[in-house]
Amino acid sequence: MSFGDFLRRLIPPPFRPDVPTVPVVRLSGTIGVATPLRPGLMMSTVARALDRAFAVKRARAVALLINSPGGSPSQSHLIFRRIRQLAEEKKLPVYAFIEDVGASGGYMLACAADEIICDTYSIVGSIGVVGGTFGFVEAMHKLGVERRIYTSGERKVMLDPFLPEKPEDVAHIHEIQTDIHAHFIELVKSRRGARLKGSDATLFSGEFWTADRAVTFGLADRIGDIRSEMRARFGEKVKLPLIEGDRNFFGRRLAGITLGAHIDASPEALISAIEARALWSRFGL
Repeated sequence: MSFGDFLRRLIPPPFRPDVPTVPVVRLSGTIGVATPLRPGLMMSTVARALDRAFAVKRARAVALLINSPGGSPSQSHLIFRRIRQLAEEKKLPVYAFIEDVGASGGYMLACAADEIICDTYSIVGSIGVVGGTFGFVEAMHKLGVERRIYTSGERKVMLDPFLPEKPEDVAHIHEIQTDIHAHFIELVKSRRGARLKGSDATLFSGEFWTADRAVTFGLADRIGDIRSEMRARFGEKVKLPLIEGDRNFFGRRLAGITLGAHIDASPEALISAIEARALWSRFGL
């Protein structure tokens, strides 16, 4: 062994120019939906990790581990845009690896990658828009509760769950959903292009599929796993360091990355937890 080889062995692998490195960022959870135990996947919770991943010196690419049933369209798009901005700025390819689910907003995140790889049992798709609420009008009547609300603006209380539903309010929310859906479809087409196979009525119906069907439709490129795929592309010695957000002096993630010991048991937090559980349950998880 030469003296130069000896010195190179003293350098940690991620910092050696002869060892290919692909930083990995995990994007896991419901998007924009906070629960008592997790803050949800939002731009504020992942921005630092993305910045750090794309700043790794001599990185050959960036890999995304995606496991999300979706959630907020705006937060999904903000994260998507940040990934694309960094990829173009650093001129690095991006690979998305879908684990259990990459659906709805989770699939939007996958579309930020140049290639999408799934596990055999991954659930992919759900390219649509959904929204829901509750109606408590009859319950309030039975309990003898009188609703009192004061507004300036005749449409300020649209879709209030404590008031009877109005057809014009439902029509308005459908218009908003249709607009968001159209933008989602345009985004998928711009990223997947000629790889898409199948009619718009099928691909963008909101339906979801297993990996085999997703590959057939061109929504994903192939079935595989991150270790095998990255070794095949960058060699057996490729390093896959997991990049996380900032941590404090004691090694804990800073606020905005994960919650501390305090658990929020407020009604709003519990409702968010139910919403998050409902998103996962749509895919049998």
